[in-house]
Amino acid sequence: MLSYRHAFHAGNHADVLKHYVQIQLLQYLNQKDTAYSYIDTHSGAGVYALDGGYASKNAEYETGIAPLWDRTDLPVSLAEYLKLIKEMNPSGKMRYYPGSPYCADQVSREQDRLRLFELHPADAKILADNFRKVEAHAQAQGERPTVRGKRVIITKADGFQSLKALLPPPSRRALVLIDPPYEDKMDYRKVKDTLADALVRFPSGIYAVWYPVLQRMESRQFADKLKQLPSTEWLHVTLTVNTPSPDGFGLHSSGMFILNPPYTLEPMLREVMPYLVKVLGRDNGAKFVLETGKGGVRNTGTRRV
Repeated sequence: MLSYRHAFHAGNHADVLKHYVQIQLLQYLNQKDTAYSYIDTHSGAGVYALDGGYASKNAEYETGIAPLWDRTDLPVSLAEYLKLIKEMNPSGKMRYYPGSPYCADQVSREQDRLRLFELHPADAKILADNFRKVEAHAQAQGERPTVRGKRVIITKADGFQSLKALLPPPSRRALVLIDPPYEDKMDYRKVKDTLADALVRFPSGIYAVWYPVLQRMESRQFADKLKQLPSTEWLHVTLTVNTPSPDGFGLHSSGMFILNPPYTLEPMLREVMPYLVKVLGRDNGAKFVLETGKGGVRNTGTRRV
């Protein structure tokens, strides 16, 4: 199904959760000099304009990045996320929002490798065009690569299938982000099957999965199924900004499920999630859930609401 365009949802509360977690995972990998691979199975367009086009139609960014824009009391790690976004808006006006590929490009280092997959033909072209502009700007500033090989490779392909050929990565260090549209309910099964295969090929990788928390059965059962995968540890966090509507429409909640999470992530989330509930919450139904556990073990870990 190729109808989904993330631009309609750019900068919403789900993006805030996803990209905050993504940046923390990349910064953790940056602590060691050894290069790593960042693999994005569903990359999207890379950068989105908030003041026009698709994003302005529903203005979903008003549920996410907008309420954070002028805050001066952000927790330190959340301030790092906002700093990245403000740096791509030098005028000070909130005009552009980065997708996960741009976040990865900004946080990762020159020796790290980005492997970006996008199947939608229009978004794949926009993604490639955006990175060509980034490279052209760097060259105009006199920047020249000091490491061999192409740092960013963009492929118009099915990320689920393409992941297999990249694992294990040469450096044995990687973050894999999987966030399909889930318009097709088969995406839930594809994510689980893809992760099961990836853990056989590369058991020590960090795997981050974003998903919408919906009323459909596949969504309600999704996290419990991922907990059964044979990872060393897992972390599961969800953010709900309002009470679900009676008709079930609208995205009120989303989750991030991380296999082999760094030990630094849980304490950061314990600090940041109550803040996000306070600032992004729209009614008394706003809340968060944070759980951790061992792979293959059911109903373990901690819960914070």
